Amino acid sequence: MRTRLANRSARLLLAAAAATALAATTTACGPEDNGAAAPAASASTSTDASADASDGAESGTGGTDSGSEDSGSEAGAGADKGGDKGTGEGGVGQSCGTNDLDLTLTPKSQAGGYYQVTAKAKSGITCYLDVNTPSVSFGSKPEGVASPVGQGGEDPIKLSGSAVAYTGISPKTTKEDGGVEFENVIVSVTAEDPNPAELALPEPAVVEKPIVTNWSTDPGETVPVIV
Repeated sequence: MRTRLANRSARLLLAAAAATALAATTTACGPEDNGAAAPAASASTSTDASADASDGAESGTGGTDSGSEDSGSEAGAGADKGGDKGTGEGGVGQSCGTNDLDLTLTPKSQAGGYYQVTAKAKSGITCYLDVNTPSVSFGSKPEGVASPVGQGGEDPIKLSGSAVAYTGISPKTTKEDGGVEFENVIVSVTAEDPNPAELALPEPAVVEKPIVTNWSTDPGETVPVIV
């Protein structure tokens, strides 16, 4: 009888030990089996998504900066070109050489007779008469050089298209008989101009102490007289 009880008690003890071990095993494995690692995986996924979003934001910001810089550079280049263009147009431009001009001579009866010379820029040329008084001479000798009388005068005069300038030349300013006859008069923008123009007179003129006025856009200011 005691032997049976002892055996039964041993079986009960073994069953209790097995139940205790099973409970311990279930407790240890339960959290992992129930998804304890899932939050860590979720946190990792969230971190990656945040990094991707941050990268995207930085990429977008970089693109905006690049576009802004490019636009600014192009605008600056345009402003420089525009500035250069404005400065060029605001300048005086090229000075007229005698070979830039078409010169015509017309005899006038006022003031005892004189020659009106009209200057016009050749087709396609825009230039400025920077020097007030043209260089005028009859022949190559000093006595044939016309003296300026200071009448009229605009400095500078722009010649382009139909714009013209005038000067007046009186071949003789003395009342006595005398002088030298000439059939041509030499006119140039300056005395140093390498391409003077030789204009034919309508008829030979007696020349003695000739005079010349300044350039002017008003022909009435270019009637040469000695004051």
